[in-house]
Amino acid sequence: MSGEKSKVVAGLIIGMVLGLAIAGGVAWYVVNKNPAEFVAKDKAKPAPTVSLLPASAPAAVPAPTVGEAEPKQQFEFYKVLTDKSDSTARKPTTKPKSATAVKPPAVAATKEMYFVQAGSFQNEGDAEKLKAKLAFSGFEASIQTATIPDKGIWHRVRLGPYDGTEAGKTITALRQNGIIATQVRAQ
Repeated sequence: MSGEKSKVVAGLIIGMVLGLAIAGGVAWYVVNKNPAEFVAKDKAKPAPTVSLLPASAPAAVPAPTVGEAEPKQQFEFYKVLTDKSDSTARKPTTKPKSATAVKPPAVAATKEMYFVQAGSFQNEGDAEKLKAKLAFSGFEASIQTATIPDKGIWHRVRLGPYDGTEAGKTITALRQNGIIATQVRAQ
């Protein structure tokens, strides 16, 4: 019986080796028969046309010359996740035409302000994961670190500050995204 098992195992191994050899041979033949299909086609494409921008548009970054490394592209969600500002970020260049055209609504000094707390973690990595989840859901959150006596350091993931009605709307929107949050009075 053990002789039959060893023949089956040897047959399987030989079959796999032959299959791999045949697949490698076919791949080698295809690549050598028509190598143009496997060469980067980006070189054959013409350069994109550049449209003229108005004078109020921000200046473009010059293209790198041969031998220079391309500047690293920055994405906005990285700034949201790390709460760091980027000096290359575009700032609005238009100004309101009159002082009365755009005014933020006045907030009364008697209104209470609230934070929406989405979570509190002892592990900072867990807080960063929740902050990333919120960023992908379209919410900008921050992490506040607090030392609680007899409990240690906690990392709170918070949104806001908001007034009472905005905090309620935010909590409802978070609940629709599967995140349970609470309203905390700002101090």
